[in-house]
Amino acid sequence: MIRVALAAAVRDLPRAAGLAYEPKFDGHRLVVVRSAADVTLQARSGRIVTSAFPDLAAAALQLPAGTVLDGEVVVWHAGRTDFALVQRRAAATAARAAVLAQSLPASYAAFDVLELAGLDVRARPYERRRALLVDLLLPLGPPLQPVPMTTDPELAATWYETLPASGIEGLVVKRLDQAYPAGRRGWQKLRHTDVRDAAVVGYTGTPRRPLALVLVLPVGDETPLVSSPLTAALRREVAEAAAARGAAGRAAEPRATVTAIGLGEVPYRALDPPLTAEVRHASARHPPPEVLRLRTDL
Repeated sequence: MIRVALAAAVRDLPRAAGLAYEPKFDGHRLVVVRSAADVTLQARSGRIVTSAFPDLAAAALQLPAGTVLDGEVVVWHAGRTDFALVQRRAAATAARAAVLAQSLPASYAAFDVLELAGLDVRARPYERRRALLVDLLLPLGPPLQPVPMTTDPELAATWYETLPASGIEGLVVKRLDQAYPAGRRGWQKLRHTDVRDAAVVGYTGTPRRPLALVLVLPVGDETPLVSSPLTAALRREVAEAAAARGAAGRAAEPRATVTAIGLGEVPYRALDPPLTAEVRHASARHPPPEVLRLRTDL
C-alpha cells in the first residue's frame, strides 16, 4: 500500500514566499501505479479499484513503466465536476464499469509524481516533482492531466472565488521546497464547502446493508442526525467496519431511535466506540449531512 500525503484544513489563504497553490478537485483520491506489466489503481484507503475505472487504467498504459502518480479522479458533467457521478463510478461492478466508462468517462487530475521510470522521487522538492509531472503528462493529454498550479497568491485567491462554479471545492497549498509528506498532513487545504469530521454513533438498516449513518457533528447541540442515504460503496465499507469491530453481533437489533428529516423517529443500531466520517452539509439539519467517506486513516 502506498501512503498518500494529507492536508490540514486552514481558514484563510496562506500567503508567503515559496508557496504553490493548486485547485482542489471534488473527486476520489487515486494513486496510479504503472508497472512493467500493467496498471493498478489504488484508493486512498489502500483498496484496489482498477476494475471500477477501466478507462483510466487503459490511458495509464501510456505511462513509462515504473511510474507512480498521486491525484484525483473526477467526472465532468455539464461543465463541472460531479462528486455523485464519481461515487457512482467507484461503486460499479466490473461489468457495469465498462458501460459507465462510455457514458460517464473519468478524468485524472494528477498533482504529484512519486516514482518515475522506477526512480523514487518523493524526497525531491515539490518544485522539481512538479516539473517532472508536467513534462510527463502534457504530451499525453486527457484523460491524464496535471492540475493547474500557481505561485501567485492573488491568482490563487481569484481561483478560490471563481472556480467553485466548475465544481472546484477549494485550494491545496504546498511548499516549493517540500518533499512528498507520505502519510502526514504536510500540505494545507482551504475549502469552500462545509466539510468536517463527525462521530458515527450508529447506522440505520441492517448490519449487512446499512442505509444511513447516525452522526454527531462537532458543532451544535450534539443531537444525533441521520445522514443522506449511503452510496453502495459506502454501504459496503460501513458494513465491513462494523463487522471488524464486532458491532454487527452486539447490535443485532436496533436499541435506540433518532429523528430523521422527513421520516420522523427511526430505529438505529449503535456503534461503540464510534467510527469517524468526513461529511458535508449546508447547515446542521437542512439538508441531511452527506457522508463523503469513512476516516479509516484515524
